[in-house]
Amino acid sequence: MPTLPCSGNEPHQHRLTAESFGSDAERYDRARPRYPDALVAAIVAGSPGPDVLDVGCGTGIAARQFQAASCNVLGVDVDARMADLARRSGLAAEVAAFEAWDSAGRDFDAVISGQTWHWLDAAAGAAKAAQVLRPGGRLAAFWNVAQPPPDVAEAVAAACQRVMPDSPFNLRTPTKQALDGYQPLLTKAADGIRETGRFTAPEQWRFDWQCSYTRDAWLDQLPTHGVFTQLPPDKMAEVLQHVGSTIDALGGSFTMSYATVTVTTTRTGGS
Repeated sequence: MPTLPCSGNEPHQHRLTAESFGSDAERYDRARPRYPDALVAAIVAGSPGPDVLDVGCGTGIAARQFQAASCNVLGVDVDARMADLARRSGLAAEVAAFEAWDSAGRDFDAVISGQTWHWLDAAAGAAKAAQVLRPGGRLAAFWNVAQPPPDVAEAVAAACQRVMPDSPFNLRTPTKQALDGYQPLLTKAADGIRETGRFTAPEQWRFDWQCSYTRDAWLDQLPTHGVFTQLPPDKMAEVLQHVGSTIDALGGSFTMSYATVTVTTTRTGGS
């Protein structure tokens, strides 16, 4: 999906987009995909204990999955609207930009970040994670990479190009190249980790899975992506009409392939 800024591969500089997801927090929580159980299990198994900090927790999608895996989760998010919804679902959540967040002396066994790490300065984020992780604690930043059928991908790209020709997002990345489009983010995250000198060599994990979408379910999710969160309602309606017609032509539903890609490492010993 066309969610990644292409200007200089510096999405953390697009702060208005980064802070716009709470414009419809309920829709975000309802429509956004969850994460593979295998990913959650791998992070939990690779952490020294159950205390987890969720950076950019949003509405608590990942946090609830870690809570279900018997973790104690604290969320941090820059958007008060997202954090408020997370609290309503039972998550402890604080409002702050992670790089400037005051941990008040608290430390954690794992720092996780779903769909968020690219909105941070990679070096500052990794340095902050090193400060709040216990020795041996795990840092894991992960993203769901959607790989839609070519017809659906082309419909979204064509609609975007028509209604927002000056968008800073890459609108026409071929489906087969979706994973390649995320590699600069993974590389930047790994470079930020190395820069701290306080972590083991970062690894990349990948989990492949699929999800079926009806026309209505996909059109419910589409406005939650960063390319659309600041789009005027009339322009959004035009995009949804075009994409909806394409899904109708496919029989009213389709299967989305996802790859959940992860950069992960553990904090080395010492203070």
